[in-house]
Amino acid sequence: MKRDTFLAFASPSMVIMTTLMLIPLLMAIYLGMTRLNFQNVTSPEFIGIANYINVLEDPQFWRSFTFTAIYIVITVPSVLFVGFVMALILDQVSVFTRGIYLSIFLLPFIIVPIVGSLMVKQLFEASGPLTYLYQEIFNTRFRPTEFSVKLTIILYGIWYISPFTLVVYFAGLQTLPKDLIEAASIDGASWHEKIRYIVIPHVNSLTIFILLFTIMDTYRVFDSVFVLSDQLNPIYRANSIMTYTFQQATLVQNLGKANAMAIITVIGILFVLIPNLYVSYKEQIAER
Repeated sequence: MKRDTFLAFASPSMVIMTTLMLIPLLMAIYLGMTRLNFQNVTSPEFIGIANYINVLEDPQFWRSFTFTAIYIVITVPSVLFVGFVMALILDQVSVFTRGIYLSIFLLPFIIVPIVGSLMVKQLFEASGPLTYLYQEIFNTRFRPTEFSVKLTIILYGIWYISPFTLVVYFAGLQTLPKDLIEAASIDGASWHEKIRYIVIPHVNSLTIFILLFTIMDTYRVFDSVFVLSDQLNPIYRANSIMTYTFQQATLVQNLGKANAMAIITVIGILFVLIPNLYVSYKEQIAER
């Protein structure tokens, strides 16, 4: 397709998408420079970058940022590993068995995030099965702590996101040329060597795609944090950036600061994604 033809077809969508993204972004930047609450929505007071400075000097913001960073650092590599291993297993089993396993592994995709979080929370209620097992094993009542709540949030994130990586990796494995595996077997390559030198390089571009997607998804985690921390109970200190922004906007009613936090969050996401996008671009160029 010629470039002019492509632009003729794509330009309307590009203009609409740019408008839908640019206008809310500019509005959020402006509102982040105002003193805005529910009482003066129609007449916000312009205060410059005071809200942005306030956010950067807020210890609770940095505490929520730290937990979000820990959540990303643990969850993202875990879902990559779990999804890749499950995809390798599914690729080796029969078609009938594969269908059964897929229906089990993809269960988190069917469940609405807030419902899944409530299901996990009920396991730790006073009458929940995990609470009962804990009491039977340790002969003491289970009491949620800051560590246990944060650990539950992270484990739930791994459970919920892993099916996505499974689907992507499994689709990538179906495009792997079988003659490469057969040639490696004839040459005496072990199973681990096939995985390291054939399979992993073959799905490398998919790994970068999954990495970008999961980083964005985990950076804006909200549902599981809100539910599993008992609606943001402060004793657990389990605020993420999104839940702290929610608190500032609804509970504190500081809409100006909430908008400033949203813009800083966007900058943080771009700071993380741009290096990965650059690496992905370099690999695409090298493959041509």
